[in-house]
Amino acid sequence: MANLIEYRNVELHRNDVVVLKNVSVTIGEGELVYLTGKVGSGKSSFLKSLYAEIPIAAGKADVLGRDMATIRRRDIPLLRREIGIVFQDFRLLPDRSVFDNLMFVLGATGWSDKDEKTERIESVLREMGMLNKGYKMPHALSGGEQQRVVMARALLNRPKLLIADEPTGNLDPETAEIIMRRFREIANDGTTVVMATHNLSMIERYPARTLRFAGRRIESDTCSSDLQTAD
Repeated sequence: MANLIEYRNVELHRNDVVVLKNVSVTIGEGELVYLTGKVGSGKSSFLKSLYAEIPIAAGKADVLGRDMATIRRRDIPLLRREIGIVFQDFRLLPDRSVFDNLMFVLGATGWSDKDEKTERIESVLREMGMLNKGYKMPHALSGGEQQRVVMARALLNRPKLLIADEPTGNLDPETAEIIMRRFREIANDGTTVVMATHNLSMIERYPARTLRFAGRRIESDTCSSDLQTAD
């Protein structure tokens, strides 16, 4: 199994404040990895460092074969084309339909053939059970439906790495279950999934490797089925 993420003694800063230090972790292809810990423990900062939203302040960091400590600004868009991101707050364009939201992303990431773009959009919407919702505006969708669209958007470029920050935080239990099943399927298909979450009951139902953040570092690295308590 190839390693897609390799951090060695990494330190991250935000506004000149150390938010993570001495982080060493390796994540391989097709892994599903949960990040747990209190608010402010560094989970989101770690995720943002994976796609160069937060720079590496110290240490060695490799993501999808890129040296994140020395990556050039002009190379960051190329890295992000290989990464899908699922945000808790959706970030859909409110003035465009579901289909046009996805079309915008493909156009922005270099797709040019109209038929190929349409075929890809229909494919990811079908995967998420949203093929019949492509004409709808975001405000006409439920929270769960919007999250499915966000996941479809993240999968458009067939990413090697899928990042999710509290993807079930605003969803009802039934919809959260559907979303979690899909994340497990995505990982089983070979895409690495790294997810920050506080939903411990969901982790128990879908056990996987868990990194627990505390004290500005990764406090533990274990199988989530062994976790008894967490924040």
